[in-house]
Amino acid sequence: MSKLFIAGEVFHGAGSLEELKNIKGKKAVLVTGGSSMKKSGTLDKAVAYLNEAGIETKIYEGVEEDPSSETCFKGAEMMKEFQPDWIVGIGGCSAIDAAKMMWVFYEYPDADFEAMIKPFSVPTLRQKAKFIAIPSTSGTGTETTGLAVITDRDKGVKYPIVSYELTPDVAIIDGEICASMPAHVTSNTGLDALTHCVEAYVSNIDNNFADALSKGGLKIVFDNLKEAVQNPTNIAARQNMHDASFMGGLAFNNAWLGIVHSLSHQVGALFGVPHGACNAIFLPNVIRFNSKESSRFPDLAKVIGKETTEELAQAIETLRSEVNNQTAIKEFGISREDWDKNLDFMANNAFLDPCTGFNPRKPTVEELKDIYNACYEGLVYSEEKVLNVAL
Repeated sequence: MSKLFIAGEVFHGAGSLEELKNIKGKKAVLVTGGSSMKKSGTLDKAVAYLNEAGIETKIYEGVEEDPSSETCFKGAEMMKEFQPDWIVGIGGCSAIDAAKMMWVFYEYPDADFEAMIKPFSVPTLRQKAKFIAIPSTSGTGTETTGLAVITDRDKGVKYPIVSYELTPDVAIIDGEICASMPAHVTSNTGLDALTHCVEAYVSNIDNNFADALSKGGLKIVFDNLKEAVQNPTNIAARQNMHDASFMGGLAFNNAWLGIVHSLSHQVGALFGVPHGACNAIFLPNVIRFNSKESSRFPDLAKVIGKETTEELAQAIETLRSEVNNQTAIKEFGISREDWDKNLDFMANNAFLDPCTGFNPRKPTVEELKDIYNACYEGLVYSEEKVLNVAL
């Protein structure tokens, strides 16, 4: 027997933010990032809807990209004083992920962050509050996942905190909120959603629901991402990408991810490369690596009118270029000297990353280093050698 893990209630479609006025409760803390939600008016709308529901609100602002454990502790302190019965993560995935961990430390002030790095170690939540996720970016699917990615600044490591306890109680998937998203963010996050669909489909967990969602999400991304980047006010394309992000998140919440994410977590933590951009660089070569073990990639190729694993990898590379994303890690200004100095550290951490355990092919540390080096230079990875062919 299996259980389908999904946000408790899901409201989707343009204007669905208004559902906040139907929430029952007394107090809510809204956790958000920089100024984008304020400038767009979304934050004020959310507060107004909650006030209309008779809910007193406070705002925790300023969650940074790749949120730190320190930020989560600070937010939890504010919550302990205010005592909310709802926590609302609103904005990009960083704000929502940070809000999830604030929730943990609010309910368990003495919880050990290090202990929760081990998958499924978060204690039972909802003793004090429930959680609402309102994403403004279309990529991570964090609004329906039991995942929060938190960075340890001292160690230079991103930790995926994995627990179904973190799956939100309410998800609001409103494409209108994304209309102000810059083109490069639309591109990065859309390619992140694409990666989720691919990795969930080929993971070592068999799940028919995840399979259908992965295929559906993949097609939506290929049909809509370029339009959303080029014509940001096209709300239909925005909503479609928002739906695809949710579908990818729901797929991997039930089948989990693989080494694309294991590799990306390290590069993002050490060098600050955007997560979706990392994924988009690693994904085609990881497809080539995993094809030695998984025969499922042609299924995904057929969804987009292709036939073979290599055609799928090349179609992703083409889409990546069409939405103006980088093709090599070195394009982010990382010197070969710095790369080589950190290569062993990154490969070892990637090997130990929880996502590696769900990859269809178990890699060695040396194989991870080979993929890293191919993607640093923007070259095609092959089993025998790295081909001297620019992607």
